[in-house]
Amino acid sequence: MIEFPDTSCRWVRDTTALNEMVALISQEAFVAVDTEFRRRDTFYPEVALIQLAAAGQCWLLDPLTLDDTQPLQKLFRQTDLIKILHSASEDLEVFERWLGVLPRPMIDTQKAAAMLGLGFGLSYRDLVHDLLSIDVAKDETQSDWLVRPLTDAQCHYAMQDVTFLAQCWPILEARAEASGYLSWILEESAAMVTGGRGPLAKFKSAWKLNSQQLAVLLDLIDWRESKARDRNRPRNWILHDKVILDLAKRIPTSMPQLAAADSMPAGVVRREGKQLMTLIESASERGLSDPPAPIPAPSNSRVRKLAKSLAPAMAALALELGMNVEILMPSRELEMLASFATGDGSVPRPVHWQGWRKAAVIQPLELEAQRLLGEHHDVG
Repeated sequence: MIEFPDTSCRWVRDTTALNEMVALISQEAFVAVDTEFRRRDTFYPEVALIQLAAAGQCWLLDPLTLDDTQPLQKLFRQTDLIKILHSASEDLEVFERWLGVLPRPMIDTQKAAAMLGLGFGLSYRDLVHDLLSIDVAKDETQSDWLVRPLTDAQCHYAMQDVTFLAQCWPILEARAEASGYLSWILEESAAMVTGGRGPLAKFKSAWKLNSQQLAVLLDLIDWRESKARDRNRPRNWILHDKVILDLAKRIPTSMPQLAAADSMPAGVVRREGKQLMTLIESASERGLSDPPAPIPAPSNSRVRKLAKSLAPAMAALALELGMNVEILMPSRELEMLASFATGDGSVPRPVHWQGWRKAAVIQPLELEAQRLLGEHHDVG
């Protein structure tokens, strides 16, 4: 096991120290990486600290004092250096915004743990406990990481976020190599991108809207997204979801109607009212002349029954593969697969259904779906 003495943590506050760190880490096979940031009243995460651990050493990078990040960018692009992160989605947002690059190649140990049958959505604390029999303290979880100087307790907490991770990875790597899943784990981690499912996913009832209403909804979402990014404020600080949905349903044609929307702030009407009215009018007209693609409706009973009938087959696949079932396919995608099997091709197939998942998961489930449909066992 890699040892990390308490005295091994170094601060990196200038280019000289950054270059020295990069020169050392670049000779290694992997580096553990984590971030601390704040995201209370902003659209983008405010980076506060970058932690790295490799070769029995730990570094704390201070982004508030570093002027030149190019050496770190180069390190993150180094193709023969694997970057190890845990539950990396928010960290990737930090790096995309602050550094302009994403760490590649990368392993997300949360995904690796699920693919090795250790648990789906496993927390860092649980991963460290399961693999190292160490309890990680949570005392500094809610710290303000932008305040300087950081306390000794904060520094120790930040250090543990990567030193234990660097000790966990060789254990996971050995298991991945033994199972033959290392390339699959790399592939799964490489597919991670920022942005999630997008803001439209929060509007669960959008499928009920007609073409005009949907066009208005989409344009209002785009307008809010642009404002939130420009002002660096949370989306709902610009305009709340329920206001947007109410405007899309009502399609106001006057300022009083705009102001009457559910929970519409008076300040927004005063500052943005004319712009919003122009946007709504234009979107409503386009909804008739050039309607947007409709949002797929929820699955019908036949599809839901087939998806439910496929669940045992997916559980059996997970058992055979030694993986947690949730990493194979979320339940909403099992309904999507059932929908395709019944002849509905109204939505594109997810990109991540290719690669390792195609042969190991998708094709066996598709064959089982056709068998079930052929037998008409309560799925017809």
